[in-house]
Amino acid sequence: MSLPDRKEVEVRRLLAQRTAEPVPPDLAERALADGARLLRRRRILLTALWAGVLAGLLALGIWSLTTHPWSEPPPTTTSPAVGW
Repeated sequence: MSLPDRKEVEVRRLLAQRTAEPVPPDLAERALADGARLLRRRRILLTALWAGVLAGLLALGIWSLTTHPWSEPPPTTTSPAVGW
């Protein structure tokens, strides 16, 4: 049989000494309000994120329709003269 660990003995002593602290009566209501606020903030953040993504895709679509980036650019040099 092994000897008890010093940390375990200290934790048990602290737990035995501790008195029960009273819980505030409005703790559940405050936790509910905090959770609702966090959910509301998260929903607003996700809505703004999706709106930004959709706005970016819309801007990319409009840009690609107006500039035609897939088409070949016009030549910048003239063709060689024939008959040399």
